[in-house]
Amino acid sequence: VQLQASGGGLVRPGDSLRLSCAASVRAFSPSFSSYSMGWFRQAPGKEREYVASIGWSTDYADSLMGRFTISRDDARKMVYLQMNNLKPEDTAVYYCAATRRTISRSSSDYAYWGQGTQVTVSS
Repeated sequence: VQLQASGGGLVRPGDSLRLSCAASVRAFSPSFSSYSMGWFRQAPGKEREYVASIGWSTDYADSLMGRFTISRDDARKMVYLQMNNLKPEDTAVYYCAATRRTISRSSSDYAYWGQGTQVTVSS
């Protein structure tokens, strides 16, 4: 599966932003719906950090629950990350990732990664 993240940009604190991740699946490959999807982020000088994941259920980083919402549209092979009340500390490159495993908070469980989209929160 190939992943393409988009929707990042420069926003002000308190704004909302929705990231999208488009997946393309080769013919005769497992269907998109069989993948668990995750969002991770990496701020400058920091390690990659788990944000949220979705499969048969959803899971969020404890610090982000309530502000971020992950969703998917299997028919369109899309995954979304709705981010509300953004804060400067949310500034990072956001990556979508896919795994054939169940949802996980560990980046090492995800075999497929998109290229990332930059989110900058600044006044």
